[in-house]
Amino acid sequence: MYEPNVVGDWQEYDEHAGLRLRVHGLERAEPPRGRDDAADGLTYFRLRITVENRGERRFTVHLEDGQIDVRVGTEGESAFVDWRNSQFIEGFDVYPLRRVTAVLFAAGPESALGQVDVQVQVRVDDDWADRRLWTGGLGLCDEGAWAPAGATTHDVLAHQVSSFLRRQAEEGTA
Repeated sequence: MYEPNVVGDWQEYDEHAGLRLRVHGLERAEPPRGRDDAADGLTYFRLRITVENRGERRFTVHLEDGQIDVRVGTEGESAFVDWRNSQFIEGFDVYPLRRVTAVLFAAGPESALGQVDVQVQVRVDDDWADRRLWTGGLGLCDEGAWAPAGATTHDVLAHQVSSFLRRQAEEGTA
């Protein structure tokens, strides 16, 4: 069974030795150049997508609009992505032991931000890498989710994802 990554997890790319990617820094944040009129009534959030090169050769990385899909809520509705305020990676050479980060501003209904799914398909050199999915949410600890003392949002979400996948597997074995 394919398990999505939890926001904050690194994902290795087998076809590009040493290259890895993660979606992280999911938090409420207002965009630096002001809100877009189309996002009226929606809650803004920011996330970061970092590409790291732990290999021995340089990679040229492209991560632009159309390569990132953000969905919110249990129904997976499309979030409003503020392309004007976001910063992408457009043909950047990532040398060994270096990183490059894209910053994305998006918005959605407050009630749907407990579940945020981010699908990324990075282009490396002139090849498209496989799509990868990260799942997270805003305010998970505030919603009465499972949270032992000292648990981080990452721990809570990892538990929720594991529980969901376990329930799905159990339903299929009846």
